[in-house]
Amino acid sequence: MATRHVASGRSAVLRAAENYVKWDPNVTTRSAVSKLLDCSTNLDGDLASPGSLELKSMFTGRLKFGTAGLRAPFGPGYNCMNELTVLQTAQGLLSYLKEDVANNVKEKGVVIGYDHRCSSGFTDYDLSSKQFAMVSAAVFASQNVPVYLFPDLVATPLVPFATTRAGAACGIMVTASHNPKEDTGYKLYWGNGAQIISPHDANISRHILENLEPWGRECEGWGGDFGDAVQRVSRPTGEFAGEYFERLRTSLCSDFEGNEGKEPNITYTAMHGVGHAFTKRSFEAFGLSPFVSVSEQQEPDPKFSTVAFPNPEEGEGALKLAMEQADRVGSRVILANDPDADRLAVCEKVGGGWRLFTGNEIGNVLGHWMFKKAAKGREDDKRPIAMLASTVSSKFLSSVAAKEGFLFEETLTGFKWMGNRSEELRKQGYNVVFAYEEAIGYCCGDVVKDKDGVSAAAIVAEMVVKLRQEGKTIADYLLELKETYGFYVAKNSYVKFLDEQVLEDIFGELRNGGDYLQTINGVEVASVRDLTLGLDSSTEGKKSTLPADPSSQFVMFTMENGAVVSLRTSGTEPKLKYYVEAVGKSEAEGGDVAEALVEGVLNDIIKVKCRGYQLTLPP
Repeated sequence: MATRHVASGRSAVLRAAENYVKWDPNVTTRSAVSKLLDCSTNLDGDLASPGSLELKSMFTGRLKFGTAGLRAPFGPGYNCMNELTVLQTAQGLLSYLKEDVANNVKEKGVVIGYDHRCSSGFTDYDLSSKQFAMVSAAVFASQNVPVYLFPDLVATPLVPFATTRAGAACGIMVTASHNPKEDTGYKLYWGNGAQIISPHDANISRHILENLEPWGRECEGWGGDFGDAVQRVSRPTGEFAGEYFERLRTSLCSDFEGNEGKEPNITYTAMHGVGHAFTKRSFEAFGLSPFVSVSEQQEPDPKFSTVAFPNPEEGEGALKLAMEQADRVGSRVILANDPDADRLAVCEKVGGGWRLFTGNEIGNVLGHWMFKKAAKGREDDKRPIAMLASTVSSKFLSSVAAKEGFLFEETLTGFKWMGNRSEELRKQGYNVVFAYEEAIGYCCGDVVKDKDGVSAAAIVAEMVVKLRQEGKTIADYLLELKETYGFYVAKNSYVKFLDEQVLEDIFGELRNGGDYLQTINGVEVASVRDLTLGLDSSTEGKKSTLPADPSSQFVMFTMENGAVVSLRTSGTEPKLKYYVEAVGKSEAEGGDVAEALVEGVLNDIIKVKCRGYQLTLPP
């Protein structure tokens, strides 16, 4: 995510602002900075009120390219997403790609897609994801690199699919996923179709800083018209969508003929994003009857007019319209994509109300469903089965793997790790059928190496049809799995602080100079895994089997009673996320253990009542 590389000194701010005005191709952001410069410098050329504070916030440091690419608000300056920061990012990326001779970017080209986000209507700037995609494409075109530029809005999973299908050197998706309307982002896939991991991020960041000035006339003074430059080297993208949906039908659909004519009785919302057209086609690829769409949220709307936050994880606040529509038409299940359609939320009518399943619950159900499908096809595919999950996700699938005899592995948090690890396992001869993270991200099969809410929606819908034929619901299926493999109960949440220093204090106290916390609310700690430092007290040599990530804070405690408590920072804001999971002989038993540990996390570790810092708890 976006962190900041800090510059210092007034002269550095002024030079950065003056270069911005000189280089920025967008008249609206360029003019805004120019006006601030005019009213913020004195006769000696030094910064002065009233606009100097704004200039300092814009040009003291800049966005840093990380493994998640860039994500920040629309706006002028080097700490926001605008045409110049995107242009500089594209130049740095291309410079790095050209250095990698084996990647052969001038032959392979790049894939570029974008979502519907734009800044008009709530800012004074004319900025959009589409324009950022065009800027990026033009940078590559200026160096005669072929560009596969999607001509219209696209769901995120289509970009990694197209990257591998075209054999491209990399893929770029301009999106901020489920962030607020003020944001957009720049997500990067390597040639293998997985999100980048280190050292690519550090190398790209270095090349960006070495290529800040626009290259030649092609990158200066475009005035927002990039079409001619792109057209010279563009390659067609029309076949990618059809091939993607055909792959869904042939590799992920279990019973196309059996699905035909079956009504899944599902209400669907695209959450004002790009997902409707793509998820509609995924249902068609599975032979399923259409879903009922929430019309108020069906079309792409960059203002996300009906929701405070366009994130289906938010629950009833984001899904209120979907629940009302489902009640009107008698749907028993609600599916919701996030705005770029790489995540999926699932609700089911239970009794008189709606149950929003957690990401872990749907991950457990989908994982078992994909295992059954793979086990049934063992005659045609004899490769050993494997699954992956992030280390903060439920341990439930490890129990399934132990009983059913397949490989289950954990990775660091994020699909960048699961996508790359899945490729490694496939090279070793494994059939990686499923990977997921608790934040409602699921990857079924090998169509893409990233989370995919489009394919997951069709698979869940097919599951609903099959379960209904057996007189069962998703909740029934989940209960059956728990009765077979264990009652794993997770309690995940976060605490947001107004002072970042509190995070350093908390993790410093947890580590205590190497003498880690011994108990949480009276329960003894059995082992500690510190992925910031690469330590695991349960292994020989006390070295973690997962790679260390010094850029983020992460500590996991395995308790004597088998429960797991994990704490990590968010990377984008002063927020501490905690994950508690316990297993019991019943839902109540597991829940009691988990609740007691959550109480310990809040009172013994975070110390919400006495630490003395301002903080906010989620509703």
